[in-house]
Amino acid sequence: MSKNARLSLIIVAVVAVVVAGFFLFNRNDTTAAPQSADGRVTVVEYLDLSCPACAATYPGVEKLRAEYGDRVTFDVRHFPIPSHRHSELAAVAVEAAGAQGKRDDMFRLMFDAQQEWAGQQTSQRAAFTGFAQQLGLDQAAFDQALDDPALRDRVLAQRAEGSKAGVTGTPTFFVNGTKFKGTPSYDGLKAAIDKALS
Repeated sequence: MSKNARLSLIIVAVVAVVVAGFFLFNRNDTTAAPQSADGRVTVVEYLDLSCPACAATYPGVEKLRAEYGDRVTFDVRHFPIPSHRHSELAAVAVEAAGAQGKRDDMFRLMFDAQQEWAGQQTSQRAAFTGFAQQLGLDQAAFDQALDDPALRDRVLAQRAEGSKAGVTGTPTFFVNGTKFKGTPSYDGLKAAIDKALS
């Protein structure tokens, strides 16, 4: 075998190892939320605040949170769908409220009033500011946070993370890193959580 042929075989082998490694480490079937070391269950939800299915699922998720308490960690992450005009700013508004300790309360207001703002053609910044007033937030701090590029980047990073984990629509749930299949009803999610806890 000539020196050039041997060199070519070595190059092909190295490329094959690199490609195999890329596919091995980029599998995304269980990348969203590993089980915590103390044996508790983690449920990750990717949602879009304009999504009617997310609003419909929200009460069931809140009920599960109350029932399981600290045995289950519920982690809500943003997945604003680009075609939904107000989803990205709504997600930023939730994070801005979170900076003042009112993240969950802002989620509730967003979903309760979703039909009033989600389908509108004009900016809904004033609506979100109104929600902040209802929650008694520091208005100047909230307004400043709405324009904070770091909050927007956090929202977009969560969407990118979701895409990498295989999220294509909302709501999408992962129970201990395994993507929940089927309609995310209260009963379906409860069964998946109970299985993970057992």
